[in-house]
Amino acid sequence: MALFASASLSTVALALVATAVVYYVLSAVAAARRLRAFPGPRVASFSYIWMASTALSGRMWEIYYKKATLRYGEVVRIGPDELLTSDPALIRRLSATRQPQYRRSDWYNPNRLDPYEHSMFSLRDDVAHDRLKGRTAAAYAGRENPALEAEVDAVLLQFVDVVRTRYVATRKPMDLAVLAQYFTLDSITKVAFGQAFGFLEREEDVHGYLQSILDVAPVMQTSSEVPFLNRIVTSPFVLKLAGPKVTDKDGIGRMMGVARDIVAERFVPDTKDRRDMLGAFVRNGLSQRECETEALFQIIAGSDTTATAIRMTLLYIMITPRVHARLRAEVDAHFADLPDDRIVSNAVAETLPYLQAVVLEGLRMHPPFVGLPFKEVPPQGDTLPDGRFVPGGTRIAPSIWALTRRKDVFGEDVDVFRPERWLSAPTPVPARVADGERSEDKDTNGNSPETIANMRRTLDLIFGYGRWACAGKTLAFLELNKTLVEMMRRFELQLMYPLRPLSMVNHNLFLQKEMWMQATARST
Repeated sequence: MALFASASLSTVALALVATAVVYYVLSAVAAARRLRAFPGPRVASFSYIWMASTALSGRMWEIYYKKATLRYGEVVRIGPDELLTSDPALIRRLSATRQPQYRRSDWYNPNRLDPYEHSMFSLRDDVAHDRLKGRTAAAYAGRENPALEAEVDAVLLQFVDVVRTRYVATRKPMDLAVLAQYFTLDSITKVAFGQAFGFLEREEDVHGYLQSILDVAPVMQTSSEVPFLNRIVTSPFVLKLAGPKVTDKDGIGRMMGVARDIVAERFVPDTKDRRDMLGAFVRNGLSQRECETEALFQIIAGSDTTATAIRMTLLYIMITPRVHARLRAEVDAHFADLPDDRIVSNAVAETLPYLQAVVLEGLRMHPPFVGLPFKEVPPQGDTLPDGRFVPGGTRIAPSIWALTRRKDVFGEDVDVFRPERWLSAPTPVPARVADGERSEDKDTNGNSPETIANMRRTLDLIFGYGRWACAGKTLAFLELNKTLVEMMRRFELQLMYPLRPLSMVNHNLFLQKEMWMQATARST
């Protein structure tokens, strides 16, 4: 009997395995046919192996650009139900409010610093998102926190002082990647919570925040891109078992606890109103919990991306002598008499044409966020301008790195750091030629106003579009303008290891370190 029972169990087990295999094969075939009109890696048509391996490689920006867009075109299949596009018109279509209206996909669920509550970034309900954005708009724009620029100035002066006293004076090597991150973290916590968390002062990873991001970033990225992992990671059971808690002594949980305590002080009865970002949230009706999650998300959204932009733009400036010389000349011409205890005003910095060209070119060459914020095709599907039909439920994401390297938008030399492309060419002057006809002298550096406007519209897509546009864009440009000017006017920065200028991996955000510099004070 035992023998027959064993045989019976073996038969049942074999049947179950066979059924599972058949089901998987049929599902894979069905999935492969669903988006067969779109080219891409073969394995991606029926499996998430290609997407998962790309996510875990730490070099997603390079792989999606070289092995997807360059090889297959501007709309590429990267998963069973996923497309990647570098077409500016299609990227705008994903965020348009007109029909067909795409919606945010489940990609956003794991991408929450506080995994128990949505911030404006991760809200998928259009109505709820628009309502929250309306209540936070004044705060992000700086209209209700007039001290925003002064708060950034105070932290930037501290940054300058750290460089001068701890590195210039001692000749110690300086890891600019880490210091830039400490600056943006103190800036955003000062702006968001009314007090800097002390990264620069202590020059250490306060509350273990940066290490926690390094630890969870690969998981967040992979789980957001692979649907079944998405459901597992965001399930109540897993969050209860392994999610961060406000009682944690370090990491994201500790940051959640700090945010809770700071926000709680603002909701004590008869508390004096404060003219900062958190105060603006309270005045505009955000709940205590909404204030916690919104302010907390700013830490990752407003520090990592801006720090990357600062690092990489400075790096491109340093390795391009022509740009370094021209930018320094412009800075010196405008700020030679600015007192040492003053920071350049953003209003003045915005009037410097070459500085603005450098900022835009830095963002074009190295966009600081290259994740895949998938939008979901509406149930009825959509037909692209070229006639190809996209079934409902398909997820489509922008290929940011490929977008900023479109030759039809930015010119043939898209791999060259050339800020002059953002400057208007002089009006052509007629010149006589040998046969008596008239020709035109051309400035090969600049572009027409129409070309520049199209370039800017395209570059702006790295910040999102329409209702989903980045709310912190104004603050990011303010910090970039000020930091570049202050570094250029105060210091000489030299790369210590030019053959390996920094260490870098990418999991939606760029995680960078070991950007070793020798800093010296500029001679007067």
